[in-house]
Amino acid sequence: MFNLDFTFLTWDMFSKFVLKGFLFSIELTVIATLGGIAFGTVLALMRLSGKKALVLPATVYVDGLRSIPLVMVILWFFLLIPFIIGRPIGAEISATITFIAFEAAYFSEIMRAGIQSIARGQIFAGQAVGFTYAQNMRLVVLPQAFRNMLPVLLTQTIILFQDTSLVYAIGAYDLLKGFVTGGKIYGRVEEVYILAAFVYFAICIGLSFATRRLQAKIAIIR
Repeated sequence: MFNLDFTFLTWDMFSKFVLKGFLFSIELTVIATLGGIAFGTVLALMRLSGKKALVLPATVYVDGLRSIPLVMVILWFFLLIPFIIGRPIGAEISATITFIAFEAAYFSEIMRAGIQSIARGQIFAGQAVGFTYAQNMRLVVLPQAFRNMLPVLLTQTIILFQDTSLVYAIGAYDLLKGFVTGGKIYGRVEEVYILAAFVYFAICIGLSFATRRLQAKIAIIR
């Protein structure tokens, strides 16, 4: 039976070991979300273009990455990118590139559904005032699609934050790595896993609550 002792959890321990990992996990989540949405929107537009030369590669990319476990993609990028460019890039940079590429496949499906949810009349109205396809998407369709899909995008971001713990597999210094490093220094490994789980749980529950509140407000606006 474990003899749990949490007295080692002080600001000194948190600031020395956990804070750095926490900041990287947040940074990775934000960058991967923004990059994934941008890249994912491009993929969604490619799949909706109706042009086989655009639809096929986008479909292969999206369906391919969505069929592979994230931890395997993390390991592939970590091992292959240095081999391709001929020099190491570091676990944190590799993780950032991996998450943008991987999450784009999921965000693209969300954006595709959001674009398809816009009434055709909106598109026809844009065409009637002389908008090109690009202008119609940028000024009419995408702003409405983003608003409709915002709760789903935020939910995917919460999942993304949880998944950042997988970068521990390549040695990146994330939130989990910070807890484990501190736990080894203080000799309390069991306790830090419990604390890490609690922190992930608290953050995700808080974000989920905020997302539900936002979803309710959007529903009222509609």
